[in-house]
Amino acid sequence: MIHTNLNHLPMKKISLLSVIIVSTIFTVNAQQPKNNSIFKVYEPGYFQNSILKGIDDFEKKDEVAPPAKTFKVDVAGLDIPSSKDQFKSFWHNDPVSQGNTNTCWCYSSTSFFESEIYRTTKQKVKLSEMYTVYWEYVERAKAFVEKRGNSAFSEGSEGNAVTKIWKLYGIIPYDDFTGLKPGQVFQSHEKMFGEMSAYLKTVKETNAWNEEEVVATIKSIMKHYMGEPPTTITVNGKVMTPKEYLADVLKLNLDDYIDVLSYMQQPFWNKVEYEVPDNWWHNKDYYNVPLEDFMKVIKNAIKKGYTVCIGGDVSEAGFLAREANAAIVPAFDIPSDYIDDNARQFRFSNQTTTDDHGMHIVGYMEKDGKTWFLVKDSGSGSRTGGKELNKNFGYYFFHEDYVKLKMMDCCVHKDAFKDYLKKFTK
Repeated sequence: MIHTNLNHLPMKKISLLSVIIVSTIFTVNAQQPKNNSIFKVYEPGYFQNSILKGIDDFEKKDEVAPPAKTFKVDVAGLDIPSSKDQFKSFWHNDPVSQGNTNTCWCYSSTSFFESEIYRTTKQKVKLSEMYTVYWEYVERAKAFVEKRGNSAFSEGSEGNAVTKIWKLYGIIPYDDFTGLKPGQVFQSHEKMFGEMSAYLKTVKETNAWNEEEVVATIKSIMKHYMGEPPTTITVNGKVMTPKEYLADVLKLNLDDYIDVLSYMQQPFWNKVEYEVPDNWWHNKDYYNVPLEDFMKVIKNAIKKGYTVCIGGDVSEAGFLAREANAAIVPAFDIPSDYIDDNARQFRFSNQTTTDDHGMHIVGYMEKDGKTWFLVKDSGSGSRTGGKELNKNFGYYFFHEDYVKLKMMDCCVHKDAFKDYLKKFTK
């Protein structure tokens, strides 16, 4: 609030000042139309009707809770893209469902690297997400023993866990390890993770800190539910290890990739830790930049033909998964002109912004002076109605304001970040 003492001003100047203030207020308010809101009752959707139905032969599911009202922006009158075909897009594999798992971090990053492999070598490959997930659980079990139970063991992780695991274990094609049992359509880790968690709880309670035994047991549980990944694969008639496949066939240099973060609780222009539970190994390799630069990195990258892996929050009133496969920031949340570092940090600090989902930006379009992003997704929200009814199945349309306010980090090739590297302290 700005306070001005008008007592000493002549009446003409007061009148002129009043006109200017009122005109300014109307000009600011006219820049963005107001949005209406509604309460929606969602009936069971793709997750319940397709994913859970598809794994009923393997697991007995708990009863689904009755529908509840959800506060959403009213889509009536909104001018948003209607088709993924409106976007300029870059090569990527078709969207793949993560099923009933919390492994979006792996699906999004794997998709990103598949696109990078095509961009750099013109090879179209489909890689195994579950190979990475398997070895991530092994590494987490090791850390659980090393930290005497004081290391988080959960399904969630960060996108750069993929590069961490690939450096240790390499990667293999999808067909060499799907993680699915014969006849199984969708991944489901609920029972598997429950068994592993219960076992590790017992390990901690009894101080049974034998790493070899713990890892062997975790592997045994995973083998029952998802199989066991091979130690060698055959590619073009040649037998090789997963690390050889990564280096010699895919020719992917994982050190060429930069994780970019934007939040105020750590100093800008420094490599910092992303302070969230899913960064369970406390990685401190995030390049922290102001929001304006964060958005420039993403926009410049996608417009130059680089795809981008992103992570952030998808739980807002403007996240219109079922209604429109789109995400916007309604005016009743915050006007566009007021989205800045402070607004972003405020939501992160009060936990209305969390790092709950990873996705892959594969295209963009310009509309009314704003950038919309085509986002490839592995979750169930983007699959409402199924392929038969949803022509944008597996994709979202993100308005740039939503990325600006709610997406916390991204991963890009270092060439898309080279202008910023010199600003960072060693």
